[in-house]
Amino acid sequence: MGTPERGLDHETLQRRLDSAGIDVDGAELHGMLCGLVCGGEPRAESVWLDEILADGADPQDLLVQECRQSLRTLFRDTRALLDGEGLGFSLLLPDDERPARERAASVSRWCQGFLYGIGVAGGPARRALPEEAGEALKDIAEISKMDVAGVADGEAEEEALAEIVEFLRVAVMLLWEEQRNTGGEGS
Repeated sequence: MGTPERGLDHETLQRRLDSAGIDVDGAELHGMLCGLVCGGEPRAESVWLDEILADGADPQDLLVQECRQSLRTLFRDTRALLDGEGLGFSLLLPDDERPARERAASVSRWCQGFLYGIGVAGGPARRALPEEAGEALKDIAEISKMDVAGVADGEAEEEALAEIVEFLRVAVMLLWEEQRNTGGEGS
């Protein structure tokens, strides 16, 4: 579905997280990253890394160090794609070879992470969002509650999932532009 970093896809990131003993989903952490940035958190990278690596990740462990470096690269690349008018921006999700139910669950977790990041950043709470941006945020909240139990593999499900992912990509760009235009740029 997407890979925000050249060379780092969802599966590779998930393996690095798992190897380092970091119990977090790659899609969810990417959603959190995007939420922190779109929410205007001025220390987004350090807040994000602290959230992910807080629970007992030994900073001396080589696997944790490798994972931290991958996360820093993911942050920089995602931020650069957002700053570059979003033309290459995509959500970090499992590839299309995975079953639709698994990918739908990842989309839901991505949205949960995004909402968490927005909440931590507090940006929309500090200012009123224009109607379109507010609606996009509400839609992301609804998608986060998606019931994935009934998702099957089929052409209709694939099309629906692709439409949801594209909507989310555009919604993130809308919220990012709103942040840039009204509240600073979060870093």
